Amino acid sequence: MSNLLPLLAVICGLVLLAWSADRFVYGAAALARNLGVSPLIIGLTVVGFGTSAPELFVSAQAAMDGATGLALGNAVGSNIANTALVLGSAAMISPMTIRSTILRREYPVMLLVMLVVFALMWDLQLSRADGLLLFAGLLALIGWSVTLGLKERSSIDSLSTEYDQELSHEVKTTVAISWVILGLIVLLLSAHLLVWGAVKLALWFGLSDTTIGLTIVAIGTSLPEVATTTASARRGETDLAIGNIIGSNNFNMLGVIGLAGIIQPAQINPQLLFRDMTTMLALSLPLALVILMKRKATRITALHGLILVTCYVAYLVIVVTQAL
Repeated sequence: MSNLLPLLAVICGLVLLAWSADRFVYGAAALARNLGVSPLIIGLTVVGFGTSAPELFVSAQAAMDGATGLALGNAVGSNIANTALVLGSAAMISPMTIRSTILRREYPVMLLVMLVVFALMWDLQLSRADGLLLFAGLLALIGWSVTLGLKERSSIDSLSTEYDQELSHEVKTTVAISWVILGLIVLLLSAHLLVWGAVKLALWFGLSDTTIGLTIVAIGTSLPEVATTTASARRGETDLAIGNIIGSNNFNMLGVIGLAGIIQPAQINPQLLFRDMTTMLALSLPLALVILMKRKATRITALHGLILVTCYVAYLVIVVTQAL
C-alpha cells in the first residue's frame, strides 16, 4: 500500500494542477479584461504564464526540495511535449494554418530563447547568475509582448481577433479574484504533492529525478497546453493554439529554468543538454524555417501532426530505455 501512495500523489497532483491552472487563467484573464487590458495583451502574457504555471510551481517546489534534475527535466520535457505531442495532436484533430504576423515574429524569438538557454547550459552548470539572467529575459519578453500588443491593438490580426473571441466572456471582478486566489492555492498544494510523489517514484523504480521530470511530470504539467490547444484547434482558432505553445515554451525556458537556478544552483546532467535539449531544438527548428520562408500562411497538416507525435513516442522510448 505504501508503494501506491506516491503513484496516487502523482495522479492527484497532476489532476489538481490541470484544474487549478485552468481556473487561474480563467480568473486572471477575466480580471485583466475587467481592468481594461486588451485581449491580445492578455493572451500574450496572462494565458502564456497561466498555461506554464504547473511547470513553474512544480519546478520551484522541486528546486526547494533539492531535486533540481526534476525541475530542469520538467521544463525541457514540457517544451518537447508542447512542440511534438501537443502541436502534433492538435494538427491531427484539425489541420492548422498560421496566418498571424505576430506569431511570425514570436516563433523565431522562441527559437532564439532556446538557443540562449542551450548556450548558458553548455558548461553543465546552472548558476544563480544564469537564473537571474534568464528571469530578467522573461521580464524583458513580457515587456516586449505588451509593447507589441499595444502597437497591434488597432490593426486587424488573426491572433488578436481569436483572443478577442476567446476572452469575450464577462465575469464579475469579485468572482475573477476568487478564482485567481483559489487557483494559486491549489497550484501550490498540488505542486508539492506531485513533487513528493515523483521523487518517491523515482527512488522506487531506480530512476533519476531528471528522467521522471522529462516523462511523467513533463506530460502531466503539459495537460493545460493539451486542453487549450486542442480546444482552439477544434474551433478553428489555429493562431491561438500556436500562440499558446509559443508562450508556454518561452515561459518554461526563461521563467521555469530561471527560477530553478535562482532557488538552487545545480550541476546539469550532460544527457539533458546533448540528448534532450538537442531534441527540443531539432523539433522546433523545421517549423521556424518554414514560417520564415513562407510569407503569407504556414499550414501544418494531419500528416505533419502524425510525424510529430511519432517522434515524441520514439523520444520517450529512448529516454526510458536508456534510463532502465
